[in-house]
Amino acid sequence: MLTRGVRLSVLDLVPVRSDQTSAHALAATVRLAQTADRLGFTRYWVAEHHNMPSVGATSPPVVLAYLAAQTAQVRLGSGGVMLPNHAPLAVAEQFALLEAAAPGRIDLGIGRAPGSDPVTSVMLRGNRSGAPDEDVANFPDYLDHVRAMMSSRGVQVQLRDGDYLLKATPAAAGEPRLWLLGSSMYSARLAAAKGLPYVFAHHFSGQGTQEALAYYRANFTPSEVCAAPTTFLTVNAAVAETRAEAEALMLPNLQMMARLRTGRPLGPVDVVEDALAAVVSDAEQRIIDSGLRRAVVGAPDEAAEQVQTLADRFGVDEVMINPVASARRGTDPATAPGRERTCELLAKELL
Repeated sequence: MLTRGVRLSVLDLVPVRSDQTSAHALAATVRLAQTADRLGFTRYWVAEHHNMPSVGATSPPVVLAYLAAQTAQVRLGSGGVMLPNHAPLAVAEQFALLEAAAPGRIDLGIGRAPGSDPVTSVMLRGNRSGAPDEDVANFPDYLDHVRAMMSSRGVQVQLRDGDYLLKATPAAAGEPRLWLLGSSMYSARLAAAKGLPYVFAHHFSGQGTQEALAYYRANFTPSEVCAAPTTFLTVNAAVAETRAEAEALMLPNLQMMARLRTGRPLGPVDVVEDALAAVVSDAEQRIIDSGLRRAVVGAPDEAAEQVQTLADRFGVDEVMINPVASARRGTDPATAPGRERTCELLAKELL
């Protein structure tokens, strides 16, 4: 029997369907965020990916500012900002302003991956000096700098003629909650050493989650940011009135991931009818089947049981769903009813 002790949150990549423009996808994201807000979801995070035909989430702080003005209580955050792509001061300034605009509601999730291909990564960096590998190597220091610059004390930069104070905002009344994100043992070790809240990207592949969380919990060093290990789980999800419909709505996303992992060209997310008619290779089908087994998918009671099982298995009290349901042909392009329904049906069972 289910207990109503699991908190629900949303991860949003602002997916762009084949029947949508970027403006449509953003409009659908606003509706989804408002749905999560109304239903009592804990947080709503926006990802950072670049130059992908199926992903509209290129700039988390821009999307979050838009959502902050149109929601009331759900926490808003980045899942995450890929710090090697950005100057640490710029990130600190953006999220300090978001915190000022929506006090007590902002999370800054930071990751180390580029969120893009090598060519796009170079273009993102522009004329910044140093190689991309140097930014990755300096990631722990950059993380400290972002955290300190968002605080009221700022960062003291030592120069030959004295110290120079850097602050992200002149008079911070509060700070965004900093989270470290990752999909490897590196992130688990760094989060434990720095005493930061931590999220392992379980929705990527489902591999390594148990090991990473066990290390993080066993080796956590308390800090002023976080007194005890703090984490939650991410998982792809599609929920509908029947399992067959939920699987059909999830199929376009599964096929897109199969194309990505087999090196095939990517496009926008298909509508359901096109996905059902698609011809896939044996290798792609194996990836699709694996993704289906790892996901939360099914009718409401079945899906809620899957969420509870995941929470119990990994020892968390919060599960962040990435609602990947596509839509059928003829759907209003400014909406994502399958994604909204996923949230509504899970909330009815669990919240």
